[in-house]
Amino acid sequence: MQVLKSLDELRAWRSLLEGSVALVPTMGNLHEGHLKLVDMAQQQADHVVVSIFVNPMQFGKNEDLDAYPRTFDADCAALIERGAAAVFAPTVADVYPRGLAEQTTIEVPGISDILCGASRPGHFRGVATIVAKLFNMVQPDVAIFGEKDFQQLQVIRLMTADLSLPVTILGMPTERADDGLALSSRNGYLSESERAQAPIIYQTLQQTAAAIQQGLAIEVAEQQARKILSQQGLRIDYVEVRRSSDLQRPQPADRELVMLVAAFLGKTRLIDNLAFDR
Repeated sequence: MQVLKSLDELRAWRSLLEGSVALVPTMGNLHEGHLKLVDMAQQQADHVVVSIFVNPMQFGKNEDLDAYPRTFDADCAALIERGAAAVFAPTVADVYPRGLAEQTTIEVPGISDILCGASRPGHFRGVATIVAKLFNMVQPDVAIFGEKDFQQLQVIRLMTADLSLPVTILGMPTERADDGLALSSRNGYLSESERAQAPIIYQTLQQTAAAIQQGLAIEVAEQQARKILSQQGLRIDYVEVRRSSDLQRPQPADRELVMLVAAFLGKTRLIDNLAFDR
């Protein structure tokens, strides 16, 4: 496996490559969910590149960029086992040579300002910008993203289409622990007691989706879900049912829906979602 730590190294390696390329963008601290993305990427292309870059542009003022866990050696060992062709781990100076304040940015209007975008202003600007830059750097044929970050995936799909980028975007279903908790690097911040509480999020998603399918009004279902999670000690950011295609409020005729949750358990912000038809 090649470890490429600069854009020059990446481009030199990429220029010699024959065959198709799949990219799995990550911020490192890899867990089984990330590695399943790599497995999926192996089925889509001849070579798999995994990027590891903790992107400062997508962190807000009150979010601790420095505290984000960095486990590069362990990540590389896991990726070797999964057969990745290369890891691209650029520096911040390589990605943003003029600094964040002077960097050209990409904004996907509308969808970037709701849900997580409302709670984390500028977050999806940072996501869209870094993903577009990675696409230009790596020049992949296909890119793989997890559906746990459902809004992020939709932002990237729109950005890719709007900019006519020649990259196929594929989503992979959320990888979960045996008790249903969505795998996330943030789970490592949970205390033992918080980790025991956390599966209530997915349980509530399942129960609420089933109730809507049985005819319960969406607004009532959302209220009930908020009450359940609050009673279990979670601090709600949002609990919303949206149209899965564009994350807008569903109309009566809409059938393909997604329920999205963001909530704090202690100091840890967890997100999850469940797509369903009614």
